[in-house]
Amino acid sequence: MKILVCISNVPDTTTKVKFIEGNKKLDVTGIQWVINPWDELSLTRALELKDDPSNGIQLVTVAHVGPLASEPTIRKALAIGADDAIRINADPSDAYFVAAQLAKIVKEGVYDLVFCGIESSDFNGSTVGGMLAEFLEYPSVSSVSGVKIENGQVNITREIDGGKEIVTVPMPVVAIVQKGIAKEPRIAAMRGIMMARTKPLNVVEPLAIDSLTEVVAYEMPQPRAACKFVDPENPRQLVELLQNEAKII
Repeated sequence: MKILVCISNVPDTTTKVKFIEGNKKLDVTGIQWVINPWDELSLTRALELKDDPSNGIQLVTVAHVGPLASEPTIRKALAIGADDAIRINADPSDAYFVAAQLAKIVKEGVYDLVFCGIESSDFNGSTVGGMLAEFLEYPSVSSVSGVKIENGQVNITREIDGGKEIVTVPMPVVAIVQKGIAKEPRIAAMRGIMMARTKPLNVVEPLAIDSLTEVVAYEMPQPRAACKFVDPENPRQLVELLQNEAKII
């Protein structure tokens, strides 16, 4: 049994975002890149499943669509414990393009369980997992917060309004993962970092797929207004501000 974990290369959440070329492109100068948090938790759970011999997991692979500059992030995933990695040598221009490239990898590698983070922390699009399942014609489950393997089937826990739902799905399946899939992301040990240098990182050329979207421009959010303090003895002023400025009552 084999697991594929799809990972994104995203800016650290403390990054101060700047744009160039008429606000059409992110300025990557000085950015520290990390594994997308949801993908990192997915990888952790995949490795936990492999750690239990009864699950029969022989291989955990990570796949990423991105240029050469993203390889340090991929190596970090290998250091955490992934057995090998695949990089599709292309700029991840939009979700449709990324899903199509990942589908090719899944078909060629014949993976039983595919993990996708529910979204990436930069674009927050939440579409790659669903598109990937459609390309593959695999069943998919979203909002996944727990995965167990029993008797050749996957028991998936997912979050729903007011509680949790447990579904049993035959493999192969695409699991679109959110927080809760693992308690904490696994940290790379020194031994893992050393081993990552020799683990296979296969680079493949992309499919000829046209992107369906075009970036016209990025726009920074408006700065927050100054905070106003209201005397607790003057509730009338608070009501006026909520009515006339905030317009919420």
